[in-house]
Amino acid sequence: MAPAPVNVRAVLLDWDGTLIDSYRADAQAYLKMFGALGIDWDLKDLERHYSPNWYTVYRAARIARTRWKEADRLWRSAYRYENAKLYPGTRRALRALALRYRVGLVTGGGRARVRRQLIQFDMERLFAVRVFSEDTARKKPHPAPLQLALRRLGLSCDECVYAGDAPQDIEMARNARVFSIAVMGTSPVPARLAAARPDVRIDSIDDLPGLLRRLKS
Repeated sequence: MAPAPVNVRAVLLDWDGTLIDSYRADAQAYLKMFGALGIDWDLKDLERHYSPNWYTVYRAARIARTRWKEADRLWRSAYRYENAKLYPGTRRALRALALRYRVGLVTGGGRARVRRQLIQFDMERLFAVRVFSEDTARKKPHPAPLQLALRRLGLSCDECVYAGDAPQDIEMARNARVFSIAVMGTSPVPARLAAARPDVRIDSIDDLPGLLRRLKS
């Protein structure tokens, strides 16, 4: 585990499953995509192999690389009809964090979809930096997305914390030498998340401002 940060200047956050309750919508889009491709997967299969990097899911489902673009198109088409919502307390937590820190978004989600949701929830201006899936060739758990956010902010790894709901979020933070915070209560894979050995755990994003105050004291 990383030592508790004492000079936090930025709080970097995952999007799906951390700030927004998107797993049900995400999962339903996957199931429709699997059905269209003739893949016999159910929710249990998806939970066992779920990753913010959807290509990891494609590999687990044995979707041929030549069909990945088709799978992407089918997923986006299905997701368009789903209705993801912010978790309770998300706005309150982000506003509290923004009073003390620079707040950033580091997500494996695609730019078009996540930006559309940010506009929908009137949250674009809350984030000092935003890193989307298209911004780096290497995906979570590789440190590249988090390192890009740090470079854009002009900060070092010991000046930031990162919170997410998936084991790949914790692994990315560790690989980037950033203090990791697991959001346990909203994770679709809590056992795998705990096994990733986060530096600290919280139940929801609403707990994050209080946690950071305690770490600083």
